[in-house]
Amino acid sequence: MIAVVGAGLMGAATAWQLARRGHEVTLIEAYDIGHRHGSSHGSSRIFRRAYADPFYVGLTGKAAEQWCELEHDSATPLLRNTGGLDFGERRDLESLATALGAAGVRCEVLGAPAAAERWPSIRFTGPALYHPDAGVIDADRTVAACVRRATEHGADIWSGVRVTGIDVPGAVVLRTDDGRELTCDTVVVAAGAWLPGLELPVTLPPLKVTQQQVFHFRQREPSVAWPVLVCKDASMQVFGLPSGADGGALPAVKVAEHDRGTPTTATTRTGIVDPSSRIRVSAFVHDRLPGLDPDPVAGTTCLYTTTVDDEFVLDRHGPLVIVSACSGHGAKFAPVIGAMAADLATGRARPHPRFRLDRTA
Repeated sequence: MIAVVGAGLMGAATAWQLARRGHEVTLIEAYDIGHRHGSSHGSSRIFRRAYADPFYVGLTGKAAEQWCELEHDSATPLLRNTGGLDFGERRDLESLATALGAAGVRCEVLGAPAAAERWPSIRFTGPALYHPDAGVIDADRTVAACVRRATEHGADIWSGVRVTGIDVPGAVVLRTDDGRELTCDTVVVAAGAWLPGLELPVTLPPLKVTQQQVFHFRQREPSVAWPVLVCKDASMQVFGLPSGADGGALPAVKVAEHDRGTPTTATTRTGIVDPSSRIRVSAFVHDRLPGLDPDPVAGTTCLYTTTVDDEFVLDRHGPLVIVSACSGHGAKFAPVIGAMAADLATGRARPHPRFRLDRTA
């Protein structure tokens, strides 16, 4: 028996990977499946290949293969191709292009006039890198698809059930807030922002939980096809992508700051949108994204759980597998992280050194 604690993107993907391999799986979620309290809700997450680090370029390639596998297994479209842009004075386009080219990933660097001609809804002050193999992930549909297929492959789902204790000596025993106990051979803990508060018998790397703000801006021309984008300027790092259902009935683009968030915890976050972030992001839209109305039609919050080195946490300690803390860029990797976590849980692989619990010790 393998238990998976947490049914966000990572936990749901892990349960799907384990169940489809024929393992006995129980997936436990403290809230309803698809809840909006953490980091895995909404219709819009970025998939992109553009990393300056060759390791992550390679991992995005493996992730793309797993997205295709999940879409095929679930008969559900989850990843929509849009292409992706990187620009801004602090965005190192040369390093991005070098890493992508070395991996055989298509990309091109355009000067500001050429980029503006191709994307007149965006104002460029310098060159931009475009790579066509980027797109938008529907996180809500992904969680639902993984949980549905895990169930159909035989997994047991406990929703609205919170784990209150994990006893490790001997067989692992999980205790829950409804009085149940579950004896397991292995437990995969994919608790996201709740991880620091679980009091596990494991030394975790330093984790920082922040509340992030995201906003949706109406397109001035509904027919314009927007790419995903990352802009790193002198004062802020911003990402944008088509909003999907989160932006309302009319086409909109989701825009948010990546590098500013309010420190919090999973249990104390306010859920109140920071008005200063709204001002900064609206000013960015007014200045750099003239194809959007700079007054947002919607705004909400989500959680980042970040390590000091922005790497993931994916390691095994005795019968516990920790898969969490995806540092604000993990959604695109969900199905491949699920496969890696499943390999750790079943002893098929050792943890990658970059994701080990003790890497910062």
